[in-house]
Amino acid sequence: MAAPATSPPAPASLKRIVAASLIGTTVEWYDFFLYGSAAALVFNKLFFPGSDPLVGTLLAFLTYAVGFAARPIGALVFGHYGDRLGRKKLLVLSLLMMGTATFAIGLLPTHATVGTAAPVLLTLLRLVQGFALGGEWGGAVLLVSEHGDPRRRGFWASWPQTGAPAGQLLATGVLSALTALLSDAAFVSWGWRVPFLLSGVLVVVGLWIRLSVDESPVFKAALARAAARRAQGATVEKMPLVAVLKHHWRDVLIAMGARMAENISYYVITAFVLVYATSHTGLSQQTALNAVLIASALHFAVIPAWGALSDRVGRRPVYLLGAVGVGAWAFPFFALVDSTDFGLLLLAVSVGLIFHGAMYAPQAAFFAEMFATRMRYSGASIGAQFASVAAGAPAPLIATALLADFDSPAPIALYVIVAAVLTLIAVGVAKETRSRDLGTIGVEGRAEAELMAPVDGLAPADGGAVGKSGEGPAGRGPRTA
Repeated sequence: MAAPATSPPAPASLKRIVAASLIGTTVEWYDFFLYGSAAALVFNKLFFPGSDPLVGTLLAFLTYAVGFAARPIGALVFGHYGDRLGRKKLLVLSLLMMGTATFAIGLLPTHATVGTAAPVLLTLLRLVQGFALGGEWGGAVLLVSEHGDPRRRGFWASWPQTGAPAGQLLATGVLSALTALLSDAAFVSWGWRVPFLLSGVLVVVGLWIRLSVDESPVFKAALARAAARRAQGATVEKMPLVAVLKHHWRDVLIAMGARMAENISYYVITAFVLVYATSHTGLSQQTALNAVLIASALHFAVIPAWGALSDRVGRRPVYLLGAVGVGAWAFPFFALVDSTDFGLLLLAVSVGLIFHGAMYAPQAAFFAEMFATRMRYSGASIGAQFASVAAGAPAPLIATALLADFDSPAPIALYVIVAAVLTLIAVGVAKETRSRDLGTIGVEGRAEAELMAPVDGLAPADGGAVGKSGEGPAGRGPRTA
């Protein structure tokens, strides 16, 4: 019989858990987005000099994409140990790794000082950033999802998602302030280093809060069940990754497809727009940064609202609305930016991020509700981060290359629309997950028991076959305590 579902924590405790996840993800996304903004603005000059400006930007975005390549590796490693040891320990490690790498970027010598060693060192630190972020997202959203009130899981789990716009807001805000206060020469000479060095202070604050929270009660209950099976001497644990790929492969593919429009649209709207607005339409860096800054604040505000709506109408309808929205907005987005009017530029970025929020907000709860507890960190992280290699990683690179080849935004808009279609297909074939109990997904259905392999010919302690993910034997539907 399944263990009874854990009661939700007290509001004060839940708020502390949300704050710990939010602050940690804000710091990590600050570090990650800071690199993207710097790649668009100064890294082409500092680490790839001597190239055509657009070629230099392409090379800078190539190192930006390298960070995404490391994210699936981080997802595999952090997911494995997060499902074995717990969410909290891995979240602390990911924050330390990200903060250290970002601080080190602020100390890097440039190409003028050490030659080709500069871009090599930059790329290595970017790999560390990507590895850390690959493990951060899954743990942060699961810690909140597994603590929160099931009836409002979409709302509470959406708060760690606001770490992305908060980090974007913080990174863009610091860069915007520096470009406003410093001359172009001073900013290129030393001013760009300041935001990276500030990461050290932010990491200390994030660690202090993150260390104060407790492990997920849902994970503790699953760990206790595994210990009871081991005590019976009939089973040993298998790798969570093996169980995920065997019983949740369809959910992993759905998660990857769901991320296509979300990931690609975000990096086009927030990172590539800095290149497009400055190099193609002639707007100043400050104007483009200010538009992203204001729109990121709006993005932060709408994410919890979309998350709350997903608690009422379901994850899929809200997600599908967002995918349709970013696809339909692709051509108007560039038309408004081409106007060179700040108000219309702000409208273009703001509406794009509002539609993006409709996908990003329910994503945390949606992905968490797909997987059994002892393979949830692995499943959610793999689905999210493997998609980032095909989606977010090359998005600014592809958009910049298309602009260089066609000198028109039309191919870039079509690129976003294709991504939206892929997401509509993935989410369209998915099942609604809003009513699932995280504590019992895969318990009666035996998906969780598949982590335990027979020893000496004995059957697993609680026996039975595994149905589809989140379902009972022979796919009879979700089972609850």
